[in-house]
Amino acid sequence: MKKRKLIGLISAFPESVYARRLMDGMFKQCSAYDYDVAVFAPMTQVCCSQQEYLNGELNIYNLINFELLDGVIIDGASIVEDNVQHVKDTLIPLLKEKCTKPVVCIGLEFADYPVVYTSDHEIFRSITSHVMDVHGCKNVYFLTGQKGHPTSQDRLSGFTEELSARGIAVDDEKIFYGDFWYSGGAALADRIISGELDRPDAVICASDHMAIGLVNRLAEDGIRVPEDIVVTGFDATQEAAVNHITITSFVPNCSKTAAEAVDLLRGMIEPDADIIPYKVEATNHLRSGMSCGCNYDHLHLLNLFRESLYYVNRDYTSSDMDDNIDIGLLMESYMYEYLSGTDSPLECMHQIYNFTYLLRPYGDFWLCLDEKWLASEAAGSIGYPMHMKSFIHCTPKPNSGHFGDGEVFDTALMLPQLKEYRKAPSVFYFTPVHFHAKTFGYAVIRCELSQEHKINAVYRNWLRNVNNALEMTRAHNRLVSLSTRDGMTGVYNRRGMELKLEEMLKNAHADDCVLSFVIDMDRLKFINDTYGHEEGDFGINAVCEAARRITYGSEICVRAGGDEFYVLGIGKYTDADIDRRLEIFAEALKDMNRSSDKPYEISASIGSACVPINSGMHVTGIIRIADAKMYENKVRKKQQRI
Repeated sequence: MKKRKLIGLISAFPESVYARRLMDGMFKQCSAYDYDVAVFAPMTQVCCSQQEYLNGELNIYNLINFELLDGVIIDGASIVEDNVQHVKDTLIPLLKEKCTKPVVCIGLEFADYPVVYTSDHEIFRSITSHVMDVHGCKNVYFLTGQKGHPTSQDRLSGFTEELSARGIAVDDEKIFYGDFWYSGGAALADRIISGELDRPDAVICASDHMAIGLVNRLAEDGIRVPEDIVVTGFDATQEAAVNHITITSFVPNCSKTAAEAVDLLRGMIEPDADIIPYKVEATNHLRSGMSCGCNYDHLHLLNLFRESLYYVNRDYTSSDMDDNIDIGLLMESYMYEYLSGTDSPLECMHQIYNFTYLLRPYGDFWLCLDEKWLASEAAGSIGYPMHMKSFIHCTPKPNSGHFGDGEVFDTALMLPQLKEYRKAPSVFYFTPVHFHAKTFGYAVIRCELSQEHKINAVYRNWLRNVNNALEMTRAHNRLVSLSTRDGMTGVYNRRGMELKLEEMLKNAHADDCVLSFVIDMDRLKFINDTYGHEEGDFGINAVCEAARRITYGSEICVRAGGDEFYVLGIGKYTDADIDRRLEIFAEALKDMNRSSDKPYEISASIGSACVPINSGMHVTGIIRIADAKMYENKVRKKQQRI
C-alpha cells in the first residue's frame, strides 16, 4: 500500500482568522492530493508579552523531525506578527541545519526558500472603487504596511492602479506606511488630529488592525467615523467585526495562496505528478460594517459574534452540539476546578481524560509527556528529552484509549501513530504542553482534513487548564515527597512508611506474609569522630544503597532513624529467598568498600522476620522481631572484634 505523503506546516496562533483561512486552502489541496498534514504551532501570538510563557510555546518547533516530513510550508505572516523578528531569526538556522526537505514560504521571505505571495491587488481596486463610487470620497488616503514589503506594495498597487484607471494622479503625499498593526493606524490618526495632515474624506487601510487603531484614536478625539472620515480595513478579522465601531473590511485571497503553496511543494516532491486546479468558491469579498456607512453585513457579524460570545445556556438536545463546543461550555464545565482538586498524578490524568469531550469533533487525542515530568529537575526549557510517554490516548468513542500508563517511544518519532494508514488523509496538530518556560511535553490532536472545525480558543484554553493542572500536580507531588521521603537518601521516612504500609495492607491477600529487614550501620560514631560527619553521611548513603538492592518490586525501603533502615514487603516469601537477600546485602557492602577506597570499612548489621498476615501480629511487632535479630547480629560482631 502506497505511503501517504506528510506535509509539515510551521505556523503560530492557529486560531486566528488568517491562519484558519490559510489552513482551509492548504487542507483542501492536500486532501485532493491525498497528503497528510502535521501542524507545529504555538497556541499564542509571537508578540505575546509574557516572554517565559511564549518561550514555552515556541519550544514546539524544536520537536520537528524534518526527516519524517516530505515537505514544509511556513506561514510567514504569523511568524512575524507585529513585526516580531526573533522567531524568524530562530527558525532560519533550525531549517538550514536540520531540514533537507523542500520548503515553501507563504507571504514572507525566509532565507532563500521560494515564496508564494497573496495578491490582493484586484480586491484593493474594488475597495478604492467602493470608497469613491458608493461613498463619493475624493480626498482618499492609503495606509499600507512597511515600505518595500511585498504585501504592502501589492495592496498599494491596487489603489494606485485604480486611481490611474480613473485618470486621477497618484499623490505620494497621501500614501502612508505603517506596520499592519494597531500602532500604525494610531500614528496616522495622531497626525490628522494634530493638524499636521489635512482631514481626508476616507482612509483605506491595508489591514484591519491598522483600521481599528485609526478609528479608535479618532473617536477618542471626537472625530466621527464614518460621518467625518470613512475608514476601511482588510482581512475581515473577528476583531474588526466586534470593535465598538465595526470595521468595513474585505476577505483576502489567502486560501488560494495556501493551495498554490501546496502545488509548488508538490512539484518539488513529485515532479511528474499532476497539479489539480484549486476550486475557488465564488465569494463577495466585502464585509460591510459601521466604519464606511454601508448597511451591516448581518450574517458575517452574526457568525463572528457567535464565535466570540460566551454562551452560558446550551441546547443539549441539539443534534450538532458535539460539533459546536464553544468557550462558554468549556468555562461552565468546571474543568479547571476538577483538575485542580486532584490528589495524585493518576487522578489528574483521569480527569484530563474525562474532559477530552470538550475537544470534539476530533479523531484521536494524545498527551505525550516526559517520563519524568513529575521531577522538578526534569522540566527543561529548550528541546525535548530523548524519550516520551503517551500518558493519554483517546477517541470520541466512550471509554476508548487509556490514561496514566502508555507507550514509551523515541521522541524522534514525534508520534508512533503518525505513519499509520487511515482511509482518509488527516491533520495532526502538535501543540506544546508546559508551564511558563518549563516544558512537560506536547499534545497531538488528529482530525480528518475534510473537517471544517479547526483548533480554536477552546483548545487553547483547554490546554492552559492542562498546563496549570500538571504544574499543580508536580508541586503537590513534590510536597508529598518532601513529607514522606528522607531528604538525604531519598527513601521513605517513617510518615511515608505508614502511608505506604496502609496502602500495601489494603491490597494484601489473606495468605500473604509480611517481610521485614531491619538494618543498622556499624561504628557510625567512630567514623564521625575520626573522619568527620561528611564521611559518616557517605557511610549512611552506602548502607542505604545496599538496602535498596534487596528491596524488590512493590516493597519499600525506609530510613527509620539516623543510621537505621527497614525493608518491608507483603507477598509470598521463602526462607531461601530471605537467605539470598542477606547474601546480596553483604556482597553489596563488600563491593562498596572495594570501590570507595575509604580508610574505614562500611559495615552494617541486619536482621529479618517473615510472619503471615493471618497471624494477627501488627507490623510493628514483626519489625521488633527483625530488630532483635539485627541486635543479636551486632553483638556477635562486637564479640568477634574483641
